[in-house]
Amino acid sequence: MRTLTKKATGWLLAGTLAVSSLALPVTASAFDVYGDLDAKPTGGEMLADAFLVRPFMLVGTVATTATFVVTLPFTLLGGNVGEAAEALVVEPAAYTFVRPLGEM
Repeated sequence: MRTLTKKATGWLLAGTLAVSSLALPVTASAFDVYGDLDAKPTGGEMLADAFLVRPFMLVGTVATTATFVVTLPFTLLGGNVGEAAEALVVEPAAYTFVRPLGEM
């Protein structure tokens, strides 16, 4: 009986994932058609950015900076320190600290 329950749960989760992935392009295209890309962010978007996105991006910035430091000897040997610093330190830090609040 447990095996049947596990199989049914697996099929249910796989079906849910398949259906949700099919709906994603429709949602994205609907936003492009009806969304105003020059609109100012709402208060809710600013709150979500301040309390959800920015803390996760801060953790991500710390993690990517630590990755840069750990891989620095290899990037020195490869001669691509500038590109690695840009991708692993500058871009995440700019997304976390420089962009306007609420603008994703």
